[in-house]
Amino acid sequence: MTRAQIMKSIKDKNVQFFRLQFIDINGIMKNVAVPKSQIEKALDGDMMFDGSSIDGFVRINESDMYLKPDYNTFTVLPWRIKEGVSAARIICDVYMSDGKTPFHGCPRVNLKRVLAEAKKMGFTMNVGTEAEFFLFKRDENGDATTTTHDTAGYFTVDTDDEGIDCRREIILVLEKMGFEIEASHHEVAEGQHEINFKYADALTAADNTVTFKWVVKTIAKKYGLHATFMPKPVFGINGSGMHTNQSLFNLDGSNAFYDKKDKMELSKVAYQYIAGVTKNARGFAAVTNPLVNSYKRLVPGYEAPVYVAWSAINRSALMRIPAARGMSTRVEVRCPDPTCNPYLAFAMMLNSGLDGIKNKLAPPPSTDVNIYQMTPGQMRKAKIKSMPASLLEALEELKKNSIAKETLGPHIFEKYVESKEKEWDSFRIHVTDWELENYLKIY
Repeated sequence: MTRAQIMKSIKDKNVQFFRLQFIDINGIMKNVAVPKSQIEKALDGDMMFDGSSIDGFVRINESDMYLKPDYNTFTVLPWRIKEGVSAARIICDVYMSDGKTPFHGCPRVNLKRVLAEAKKMGFTMNVGTEAEFFLFKRDENGDATTTTHDTAGYFTVDTDDEGIDCRREIILVLEKMGFEIEASHHEVAEGQHEINFKYADALTAADNTVTFKWVVKTIAKKYGLHATFMPKPVFGINGSGMHTNQSLFNLDGSNAFYDKKDKMELSKVAYQYIAGVTKNARGFAAVTNPLVNSYKRLVPGYEAPVYVAWSAINRSALMRIPAARGMSTRVEVRCPDPTCNPYLAFAMMLNSGLDGIKNKLAPPPSTDVNIYQMTPGQMRKAKIKSMPASLLEALEELKKNSIAKETLGPHIFEKYVESKEKEWDSFRIHVTDWELENYLKIY
């Protein structure tokens, strides 16, 4: 989108308020709102903000930072059109106080850097995310509960799915914002949903993923519901994942993962990419699964991918190769959950795959049996490792992973680990209801 097109849309839609959005290292959307009088200044990239107030950004003596908008992310907000007055948003990269230097702690800038390195190798990356979420009721004070709004199950028909109206409006809003929606359905657990939208280049896919989460939460609130992407909000039922379909394309536009001569119709590049992801999976878990709660989803018995393996048919493996071939040939990495920062998660998965390509790694044999039914001895023989069992273990794996600091950059790596270690320590010293229920009366 050009500046002229944006200004025409602002005029035609009577946009009076403009949101400049960006993402912190934990994947939380932030924004600075400006009135119409400041829109041209904002489009020039001359809007400043205090970076020292954002987790993982800069120190107080380096606080002045600029927001440089990406014109392609401009969109009018359908739910903010009232009495002919509209609001719009645009996603920005964060720049240093000189206004010329990209900030190396900006997750979006960091993903651009990693994608540029991939391009030097002759590849672009396409990504499609499938972010599951729950819709819960709110109490009389408007606070979120964990009481589901329905008793429906996987692919349940409309009459049993009380969230259908909310889900329909989410889809309509997303379509007005330029999303191409492919399908939606009720998920396995009560109150759990999924809306699938078309894949895109990795940067656009990350932008779309954070926008999707924002829209879901916004429209759910309109219906008196609370939408959460928390990986495991309710014990004993399935958690929410974000299966991430990814493929590399050659610069001529062909799919680098496809080779019709191979028995699985996968190219050497695809096998090497799979090998790289397999090698680094435990190392990137702290980024793709970033919460203490994430590891309460990554347990056997709830369809979550616990084991580092790959297969064309096996949904118990970490990586699945969907059946489509040709231009649709791709790898589905099933471990990420929707609380991850997609800019960092895509960068880590991409560089993991590129690590396999650079070093010409061979993947382990595909695992085409149900891993959940394998004995420990069978798993050892097959050399199948488990994903980390806690955020602490994941952080230790991240810190010793050979490509993590290179992928995230020294600034993000240091600040991210620092933030997550604080989160783990806070959890470690907290006295939980489980402890009170099991220990208080006995000891």
